[in-house]
Amino acid sequence: MTSHTRRRFLKVTLAGALWGLLMALPRMAAAAWPAAAFRHKTVPGALKELLGNANLTTATDEVRLTVTDLAENGAVVPVTIESRLANVDSIIIFVDKNPSALVARFNLAPNVRPFIKTNIKMAETSHVIAVAKAGDKLYSTKKKVKVVLNGCGG
Repeated sequence: MTSHTRRRFLKVTLAGALWGLLMALPRMAAAAWPAAAFRHKTVPGALKELLGNANLTTATDEVRLTVTDLAENGAVVPVTIESRLANVDSIIIFVDKNPSALVARFNLAPNVRPFIKTNIKMAETSHVIAVAKAGDKLYSTKKKVKVVLNGCGG
């Protein structure tokens, strides 16, 4: 096999492998996507779809939600969630009056300090609800945010 033939063979093989990987990535990402939970318009419905029949415990001391009282533009609402709980598996953000109540879910690695800082969209004035899942318990806190300009296209 000549040097030119070998290079061409390697290029074609590498291109084929990359193409196959790129075709598989959307399917792998979609497998973890909680599509049914995002379709729910209520917090209890989305929560049940995500976690089954788990009970929420209001624990403002254990989960700290930092969000503005007044959002001038609902398209960009900064949110920070922290927790002092041990073994937090995930943090979930809901907005009770959005077209989809579920805004985001963050799965956390074991033994990390639970800290999420992100921007969310809000359709109208409503509650932002943060839920931390630690083991088989759910801890939540919420805060009402007044939205001046709709951020969800409605």
